[in-house]
Amino acid sequence: MSTPFTPRRTTLPLRLISSSLAALFVLAGCGGGGGSPGVGAPPVAQQPPPTTPTNPAPPTGTQPTPEDLNPNLLGDAYGTYWNKCAVPRTGVDASGKAYPDTQGTLLDELKFLRAWTNQYYLWYNEVPNTYKMADFTSALDYFDVLKTPAVTASGQPKDRYHFTYTTAEWDAMQTQGISLGYGITWSRSTNEGAPRTWLVTAVEPGSPASAAGLLRGDMLLKVDGVDFVNTEDEAAIDIINAGLFPESVGAAHRFTLQRAGVQYEARMIGAEVVKAPVKNVKVIETPSGKVGYLTFDSFNAVSEKQLYDAFTTFRQAGVNDLVLDVRYNGGGLLYVASQLAYMIAGPESTSGKVFERSQYNDKTPAYQPILFRSTAWGFASSNPLRTGTSLPTLGLKRVTVLSTEGTCSASESVINGLRGADIEVIQIGGTTCGKPYGFTPVPNCGTTYFSIEFQGVNHKGFGDFTDGFTPTCRASDDLSRPVGDQDEGLLATALAYRASGACPASSTASSAARARLVPMRIVRPEVEEISIHTTPGAPPAR
Repeated sequence: MSTPFTPRRTTLPLRLISSSLAALFVLAGCGGGGGSPGVGAPPVAQQPPPTTPTNPAPPTGTQPTPEDLNPNLLGDAYGTYWNKCAVPRTGVDASGKAYPDTQGTLLDELKFLRAWTNQYYLWYNEVPNTYKMADFTSALDYFDVLKTPAVTASGQPKDRYHFTYTTAEWDAMQTQGISLGYGITWSRSTNEGAPRTWLVTAVEPGSPASAAGLLRGDMLLKVDGVDFVNTEDEAAIDIINAGLFPESVGAAHRFTLQRAGVQYEARMIGAEVVKAPVKNVKVIETPSGKVGYLTFDSFNAVSEKQLYDAFTTFRQAGVNDLVLDVRYNGGGLLYVASQLAYMIAGPESTSGKVFERSQYNDKTPAYQPILFRSTAWGFASSNPLRTGTSLPTLGLKRVTVLSTEGTCSASESVINGLRGADIEVIQIGGTTCGKPYGFTPVPNCGTTYFSIEFQGVNHKGFGDFTDGFTPTCRASDDLSRPVGDQDEGLLATALAYRASGACPASSTASSAARARLVPMRIVRPEVEEISIHTTPGAPPAR
């Protein structure tokens, strides 16, 4: 008897950008890529999205099964194949629960993926039926082709957000915000191929990068003696990947960086880095009142309590304005996003209004929309809030958001949700990434799969921002000063705009003069707890 498949009752709404888009780009001829970040060494870099469909040519050599040609024959049989694994795991997971795996076959894993995709993928009717399960030797490779091959009018793949994590890695991020790496956030130039420009944009306190002395603005030159800037050699790229993306705790690698024109060497050891999603919480005194400021990097379970504490501080201090810095925030839990938006706007502006409504495919029943949530969910984390705790509010009619191309998904939901409630959102920095889509993270046999299931819209029904949100004042990320410094470019521009109501000329000139940089993460976005105990009828996860 098969185990009932019920992930939609045990997960919560999620919006994030995949690490393969937020942090990586593939060099021509290096043979990397695919939709499987977290499995093996990620590629060192990713060129802009191709202008042709990304799905490879279908394998040949076997006859298709009826299910290959018509996945509707599988019906809702994903529950029949769920947790039937070619290599079942034994023991317990990070929470102490026994793995649900039972003995199965690779074909069971593939049928699970095909049935799930055909039922819930937003563009299920655009998935090619030319692929034959018998031709695949890896569930990851098969998942890679279970997406639409269509491209947009601008030539970009219609689905740029199809990816996986190992479940162990995902679970570690869910409950503790832990990621394997060095604790670095980078920005890269958008030119194709060499020469490459990678600059340090943030260093997590207490991380290997911090211990090695890396600072914001440092430029990467070499990895383990290999020229990072100019190499096109495949073997050299493999060395670079191994150094940039350590696969185990304790793996040591050498890096050559440049600061203010002077080169220096750093040795970093891979570690499980705990990243604080909320930082730099402070109150800025201005002639027209107190302005709250915080840096917010991930909508994860850990952030729920940290945001609560930050807004408690702001409320007690009597702030009358807020600068929300999400320049490097790639997304996460929509319930945390709805709580953040509520704490900004308060009940007067949001009562009874929809924060985000999810639009699914025509096979999926409509779910209750996510309202502006006024109480804590109580996500499992190292320092959780009690479920139902009333959230502090500022009752603002406007908020300033600092953004770059690394501002994505749930971060964009906050902008869109607030505007849907008629809150003025002043955006300073760069255009956001443009991702109105979300997922149900689906675990099976040691891999957690992310396949787009919905498009989100706000209270007014708007959700068409695939080209991103354009800033009110365009300004560059200023790597010469720490994030949170009042003289740093984005924050200084925000404060100047608040004072004058006009974009300062210096920010526009600076933005035009500097090379275009795209924020990216070496460590994938720390998107948090989705696998929790919920009450019957709780909304699905994305």
